[in-house]
Amino acid sequence: MLITFKSRADGDVIMFGNVGRQMLAILGKDPQDAKGIVTQEQLPAAIAALRTAIEQDKTDNPPPPEADNWGRDAVEQQVQREREQNVSFARRAAPLLTMLEYARRDNTHVTWES
Repeated sequence: MLITFKSRADGDVIMFGNVGRQMLAILGKDPQDAKGIVTQEQLPAAIAALRTAIEQDKTDNPPPPEADNWGRDAVEQQVQREREQNVSFARRAAPLLTMLEYARRDNTHVTWES
């Protein structure tokens, strides 16, 4: 399942269902709703909540240190590569945060549907 966020202020943002539902919960919306709206009045609080979640994730999950593979076996090296390839919450949230900020700037709203 995909969730599509739309606004006149920006291009569509499409997320996999689990990521989109996580974003909706952070925005204070029911993640089980098939569609909905973030009104102009709700945008400042939604932006603040998403920024807070991004900062919290950066604190809780700092990027892995540079790989130093000297003396590591192949399994340890593979685990390190997989950790480095994970897409952080901040990167997943950035397009939606941009859309919310543009919508606030343009005095419009953001809708979503799954």
